[in-house]
Amino acid sequence: MVKVVKRDGRMEEFIPEKIVVSVLKAGAPPDVARMIAKKVECFVLDKDNVTAKELTKIILTELKRINEEWYRNWIIFDQAVKHRKTEEELK
Repeated sequence: MVKVVKRDGRMEEFIPEKIVVSVLKAGAPPDVARMIAKKVECFVLDKDNVTAKELTKIILTELKRINEEWYRNWIIFDQAVKHRKTEEELK
């Protein structure tokens, strides 16, 4: 089973449904959220560990490609609620 290395160093099991929920919160419809989660799942399939930043980068790349507004919603949420500068962290 793939483990996610969280930003604080903790490890947890990779759960694609968490991606679906996050993408839905950004404004994407369920079919798009599931498609993005599936794409990420394929990326991590052959890995033992993946970082939260790697996952975020893949998700945001897809969101930006599909719909700039959903991408911006994610960035704004991260900044307002999680106090992260996501765009800067991923450069």
